[in-house]
Order: sequence, then structure tokens, then C-alpha cells
Amino acid sequence: MTVDVVDNESLTQQVAISGSVIDAIATLSPSFSPTRQKLSGAGETLRGRSPLYAINGIPQSTPIRDGSRDGYTIDPFFVDRVELIYGSNALQGIGATGGVVNQVTVGPPKQDGVSGRVMAQTTVGNDLGDAVGGKLAGLVGWREGAFDATAGVAYESRGAFYDARGRRIGMDNTQGDVQDSKTLSLFGRFGWQIDPSTRLDIVANRFELKGDGDYVTVTGTAAAPTDGSRATRLPTTAYRGVVPGKPAQGRVETVSASLTDDDLYGGALTAQLFFNRSRDTFGGDRNATFQDTSIAPSGTLFDQSSNRSRKLGARASYERAVPGVEGLTATVGLDALNDRTEQLLIATGRAWVPPTKFQSLAPFIQGNYALLGGKLRLAGGVRFENVELKVDDFTTLAFYGSRKVAGGNPDFKATLANGGVVFEPAKGLRVYGSYAEGYTVPDVGRILRAINVANVDVDTYLAIEPIVSNNRELGAELKRGPFDASVAYFWSSSKLGQLLVKNAGGIFDVQRQRVAIEGLEVNVKARTPVPGLDLSAGYARLRGRTDTNADGKVDTDLDGANISPDRLNLAADYQTGKWALRVQMQSYLSRGMQSALVKDDFEGYTVADAFVRYQLPVGAVSLGVQNLFDKQYLTYYSDTTLPAKDKIYAGRGRTATLGWETRF
Repeated sequence: MTVDVVDNESLTQQVAISGSVIDAIATLSPSFSPTRQKLSGAGETLRGRSPLYAINGIPQSTPIRDGSRDGYTIDPFFVDRVELIYGSNALQGIGATGGVVNQVTVGPPKQDGVSGRVMAQTTVGNDLGDAVGGKLAGLVGWREGAFDATAGVAYESRGAFYDARGRRIGMDNTQGDVQDSKTLSLFGRFGWQIDPSTRLDIVANRFELKGDGDYVTVTGTAAAPTDGSRATRLPTTAYRGVVPGKPAQGRVETVSASLTDDDLYGGALTAQLFFNRSRDTFGGDRNATFQDTSIAPSGTLFDQSSNRSRKLGARASYERAVPGVEGLTATVGLDALNDRTEQLLIATGRAWVPPTKFQSLAPFIQGNYALLGGKLRLAGGVRFENVELKVDDFTTLAFYGSRKVAGGNPDFKATLANGGVVFEPAKGLRVYGSYAEGYTVPDVGRILRAINVANVDVDTYLAIEPIVSNNRELGAELKRGPFDASVAYFWSSSKLGQLLVKNAGGIFDVQRQRVAIEGLEVNVKARTPVPGLDLSAGYARLRGRTDTNADGKVDTDLDGANISPDRLNLAADYQTGKWALRVQMQSYLSRGMQSALVKDDFEGYTVADAFVRYQLPVGAVSLGVQNLFDKQYLTYYSDTTLPAKDKIYAGRGRTATLGWETRF
């Protein structure tokens, strides 16, 4: 029931400040966790659970072996708006246990002829040398009668990041980093308006981010606390050097064909066919997990992994008013997905995660019933999820005991229900209650690759059973006069959830435990008596617990890898004439975590950002400043999840982005 849309203006502002869609969403939504400011999004959550990232409804995640790169699959220059759907749901199939982040790409040209836009940016941090970055992007569209075409390219080079003390921030050379990288994104759209109600769209996107590998990260120890030490809270840094192996990088290619008919036998048809392929390469090292004395002496074997995933999917839905029942609208549909994923160790040619196939077929039906002249609305439906996994026989790495695992074809079925009621007792006031179930598979790759006991058969291995989560919610919305306000209280649980827990080799493994989460969200926006000035505030409080002793009762708080901190957002927007300005603040509140999975208290921090745009005779110039007051802090994830003697990362210091954009 809780849905938000980040329009193009708001998205453009946030991207000018932070540079990415994921940072923009994390800044605007109080119940979204702080980002890691890295390429990997592991541990980033919405309402305490993993969100599903999508482009035009096409899932970008790789659930079989989650590489956590799904927040970086398209350049924001090609995104028109972002749709946020909060809470567990099965709207886009598997993966949305925390919600959906759907990036809607730019639409077709609005009029005949040639049109487009061009943008140039430069970014500088607390160092005018290697902290400088730049971006160039262009988009050209053409329409003539029933046909239209759009093509675009965006290229960005990012420099090193610096913290508020002027120290270079350490690189995550293993999981991947957005600093010291180059990005090339290509976008295309072809459209055919077959008749007034029927349209065919073909959309293609190719996104590639490559780390330059120019810096080596310095980690400290308690005995030598010069850099990266928790004892002194001195963050990890980096120095120029050569990173062994291939630098971390990611590549995603997506093609889709969509057919819509708004007037088919009195209803609306939507059908989509899509193909998605990704290859995520992680940095290498001599990690204990990679060692195999049959190949090289212990401690000397270098390796690195690469996730490779290929998805083919189709979906169709038909919606129309039910004849003979006034106010009732029904939707029926079918989703199908075929996913093949593997994780290879590319230096030695070993399979860390064997080729795993995932097949899903899910019919669904949904109804919406308007009563009392629309003042009361009832909604409900069911989705029948049918999933099959296929894994051949394989042998785990030597680190796990070289266990021989019997493959199999486990299948799972689930009936996912949702229902809700919305009541409007007075104009501008709505109250609601809802229940929705979400469905996803755990990170099967992490689970299978970590099997360290004998005689395991995939067909009967409990740990790969799906996650069925629910979201129960009560809320109210007020839109009256100068005020827009909303409040929502939710609680969510899953009997067999998924937690990330670090092993002795420093690799995160999956543990299956009961998880329960509850939270409160409050948002207020007010139009002031000052023309053009709007004020807004948002607050989120989240609590989560898990069952660590398998007694059926939750007993331990979730840590920073599995839930976000409480947060307060404040912002002011002002527009007048050719000027547009915004000042915003995010305050992440401290939390004691001595009863959590990882006992590392969070001190909290507050950062502020600013944005200004001025309309020129040709185009507009903008300036976005992240961390306006140059606050020194440690990122939430590294501050609350990584043990001592490991990498801890500072947040980015004051960073300014100067840009110019024009349309023609």
C-alpha cells in the first residue's frame, strides 16, 4: 500500500549530488539503509530486507548467486523516474522481500522531428589531483508518424574518493568500487504505434563499469594501528600501486520487447519478453577460501571469481472491469523466468558455484473493488509460484573439505496472498491496512559452495528452501491544504529467513534463521507562505531480531549487515524564476548493538547536502555538493559488520559536482 515515485526533477537533483540512482534513493527514503558508497550493495536494505532492483519491470538481481551489483546496471542519465514499492510483495516475482526499486527509462519523443539533450559534468573532492572526475552524456530522439527511435551514450570517469580529513578512502578491490573507475552506458529504444491503442516498444541497455586498479588498500592491525584500525578508528586508506589480477568490474546487457493495448475487448493488455545477461568480476587475492595444496602451497594460491548469469523471461497481464459488478476490476496474468547462473574462479578455472538453473512459472489474479462511491476500496489476490532448481553433481573447494555433493532438481510451490482495505473518511484523508507476501530464493550459490559435510543431496537440502516473507501494514495519508503527510507502521516476518554471517576466511556465508522486523515511517511536506519554498521531513525507526538457537523464538538483534539504523531526514526546496535550490540533511541515529549478531555499537552521524540550478539562455548550469559541512564519519556497513583487523571505510568528504545540460 505504500508507494512513492521519485520524479525526474527530484532524481536529477539527487544524482547531481551523489552521482547514482542508489545513492539518490537511499538519501530520500528514510527506511532505506545508508549505502556502502561501493559497487557492492551487500547489506543495503529497504525496511530491513533486500529490495528488488528492476528496469522497466525487468529484474536486475541474480538471486541464485547474489553478486549485489544490481544497483549499478544503467546510467541515471537514461532513467526518467524511480518507482518505490515498500514492503514484501510478489509484484515482480521473486526478490522483493523488502520492496521494489523500479527504474523507468526515458520515454519516446513527444513530437515529430529530432530532439534530445546533452550533459557535461565535472566532480572534485578534497583533493584537486586524482579526485577529479568527469562525465559526458547525450541522447537523441526521432519521431515520424507511427515510428520513433531514441539512442544515447553516457561515459563517466571517476577519480579517487577522499574523506573529510583529506585522506584517500580505501578501495574495495575485492567486491568492487565506484571510485577509480570508468563507466560506459549505451541505451536504445525503438517504438511503433501500431494503432491508437496498441504500441510496440523495444528497449536495449548495455552498462559496463570497470575499476582502473590504480590503488592498493592499506589495512591495519591492533599491533600496527597506522591505517584501518578500529582501536584508533582511523579508516582504511590506499596508495598508488598495481592491483594483482583483473580489477573488479561489472557488465549488464538487457533487451526487452513490450506490447501494450489499452482497448482490447474493453480491457488493457500488457505483454513483455526480455533477455538479461550479466558478468560480475570480483577482485582477487590469496584468501584462505581459495587455497588448495593440490594446486599450490598453502597461502600462495591467487584467485578471483566471476559471476555469470543469463535470464530469459516473459510476462503478460490483462486488466478490465468485471461485467455486471459495478466497481470491480480484475487482473489476470502469468510470469515466466529462466535463469542460469554460475560463479567461476577465473585464475584456476575452478567452479566455486556450479552452473545452477532456476525456472519459475507463476500465474496470478488480482481484484480491486470500489464501494461507497470510491470512499472504500477492497483489494486482494493470489499468486501461484512454481519454482524448480537444477544443479548437477559437483565438488566444493578444498577449503570446505572437497565435499562431493549430489545434484538434483528440487522444486518448490507456494501460494502467495495479498489483501488490503483503503478508506477515505474525509476528503484528502486516507487510512489503510494491508497484508502481502513476498517470495524469493536464498542466495543458493553461497549456500551450495559452503557445504562442508559429507553425503549432501541437493534434493533434500533444507538450507535452499525459499524465503516466504510477509508485510503487514497500517497507515494513513493526509493531503489537505499546504500539507502532505503519511504515517505507516509495519511488521514483517519469515520463518526461514536469510542472514549474512562472515566465516573464518572473511567470506560471507548464508545462515537460514527466523527473522522478525517492525518499523515506523513518518513523512511530512509543507508548502510555506513564502512563494516557492517547501519544507519536508521524514523519520524511520526499524527493529529486527532473529532466532539464533533454532527454538522458534527470535532472540538476537540484527546487525548492520542485515538492518538499517533509525533516521531523520530534513529538507528545504526553493524555486523562483530561473533559480532552484535545495538543502537537505540526513541524521543517522546512534544504536547500541551489544545484543546484536555483531556487537559493534553505531555512534551515528549527520550529513548535509546542497543543490542549486540556474537557467541560462542555453541550457542550465547546476552545482551539487555532497557532505556540505565536510563531516568525518565511518560508513554504517563497515562500522557495524566488519570485525577488528579488517577494512573500515570512511564516508566521502565534501564533494562538488558542476554540471551543464541543455535540451533541443
